[in-house]
Amino acid sequence: MVDRSHLVRFIRTAGLVWILGWPALAGAQGQQTVVPALWGQGVKSCADYLASRPGPGAPAGIAGEEYRLYRQWLAGLVTGLNLAVGRDVLAGSELEAAMLRIGSLCEKQPQEDFFNTSLRLIRSLGQLQSAPGQAKP
Repeated sequence: MVDRSHLVRFIRTAGLVWILGWPALAGAQGQQTVVPALWGQGVKSCADYLASRPGPGAPAGIAGEEYRLYRQWLAGLVTGLNLAVGRDVLAGSELEAAMLRIGSLCEKQPQEDFFNTSLRLIRSLGQLQSAPGQAKP
């Protein structure tokens, strides 16, 4: 009989390896590029995210629906990664602080997508390893 906790840990680890490893696999030369399906706000550009943010000094509580969708998407990503790695990938930071930091990263690279920018922030907090072949933020 298989110990359920070992099976769950294996599935979490396999999922995390897949999430972090696909960019390196996609860049392999001489092989067909396989890009996994991404849904939701993660596929949108940083420029789109920046346009959705509330004005300077405005509380996030009065943000528009589009901004709330980005926040909910990030909450789902962080929750999934927390479960996969067994620790807080935001290293104790609040979700709204992460949104602000992602905004700063997006201002520097508005053409980048929200998914990769979110992962760059999480990696910069030292809670995830970069995928092989990827530069650190």
